[in-house]
Amino acid sequence: MSELPRGATVRRDAGLYGYERALRRHGLTPIAGVDEAGRGACAGPLVAAAAILPDGDRGVVPGLADSKLLTAAARERCYDQVVRRALSWSVVVVPPGECDRLGMHVANVAALRRALARLDVRPSYVLTDGFPVDGLGVPGLAVWKGDRVSACIAAASVLAKVTRDRIMVGEHERYPDYDFLTHKGYITPTHTEALERHGATPIHRRCFVNVRRVLGDNDATETGVLEETR
Repeated sequence: MSELPRGATVRRDAGLYGYERALRRHGLTPIAGVDEAGRGACAGPLVAAAAILPDGDRGVVPGLADSKLLTAAARERCYDQVVRRALSWSVVVVPPGECDRLGMHVANVAALRRALARLDVRPSYVLTDGFPVDGLGVPGLAVWKGDRVSACIAAASVLAKVTRDRIMVGEHERYPDYDFLTHKGYITPTHTEALERHGATPIHRRCFVNVRRVLGDNDATETGVLEETR
């Protein structure tokens, strides 16, 4: 990953489209944003998404923001707008078993790369949320809290979050005792109680300590949640 082009600056009050404007002024377009949903959940898939928004008014998505700051209804509206307006977008779903096999960090980075590879428009620059992703084939920048300050990352976060939430609603119908409809597979007191009462389902991630403990893994410690926390 690289830095912003020489001479490019983004003011703190530049708004959600500040990074995109700065990069376009230096001839870097199209710009892709990538993000994921579900990394911290102990059940269900990891979902990664990539999005390229067009220049101009068409690329301004009404109501767009970090998906975690939006209501479910607002996320659905933004999802429809992103799909309608994007030059290109993609979503990758990583099953729990693959998360266990690779470990969460490796699975996360691989999913982000795959989401970018599936775009049918090649970006000139990539913005990622939080941590750098190497091996993208184009320059890019890791942006702290990127889903709050970059429109294309926010668009990707909405695609990933809505896709994953829809999947977990379906899993609630298969496993109603776990209340996936409410917590979407993240660790809550209700989820923990259900795990202890009913055991782990096939969609629970064995790389999480609380799941291994329920399965009787004597190596599961009392501290930590993830097998790896990078």
